[in-house]
Amino acid sequence: MMGLIFAKLWSLFCNQEHKVIIVGLDNAGKTTILYQFLMNEVVHTSPTIGSNVEEIVVKNTHFLMWDIGGQESLRSSWNTYYSNTEFIILVVDSIDRERLAITKEELYRMLAHEELHTVYHSSCIGTGLHQHHKQEIQPADLRKAAVLIFANKQDMKGCMTAAEISKYLTLSSIKDHPWHIQSCCALTGEGLCQGLEWMTSRIGVR
Repeated sequence: MMGLIFAKLWSLFCNQEHKVIIVGLDNAGKTTILYQFLMNEVVHTSPTIGSNVEEIVVKNTHFLMWDIGGQESLRSSWNTYYSNTEFIILVVDSIDRERLAITKEELYRMLAHEELHTVYHSSCIGTGLHQHHKQEIQPADLRKAAVLIFANKQDMKGCMTAAEISKYLTLSSIKDHPWHIQSCCALTGEGLCQGLEWMTSRIGVR
């Protein structure tokens, strides 16, 4: 019996979900990447209004991935997804040179975001009655998140290299977050596994 309980506790521990948000400008390839992770195939996508969420399992590591719409009108709501996020995947369209400055602005706005929210817990004070009381204030920002940048559309002629994008985004200036930039092509899946491997390697390091 004890062995069974231990096994169940162990499986719960091992199956802990790690929250990931996938962000980037519209048409960067976020949703295509999410479903490549999930099904290893290209799915027809339309602009994401709100978010898509899927569980991705890599070597017994469970990631809960939130793919968040990147249109200008939706970016102000990204911060509603930040709480408990362990990984940010920033998808960059490597041929969209004109909007790389906006991507940079959004990246540093995310990393600078500081917010506290109050977690409420309720306690039972009688039959069917619950008393609500403040329990604790928790950070709802990204201070513990690691950052994976996918330089997508590397199959396109004239695209920027990962090194060029890294330099433009001044990634070397990011000191408070582990980060990694990975060239990829969402349509073929090339480079995506390497990005996931980097993420799994970070678990347990922090």
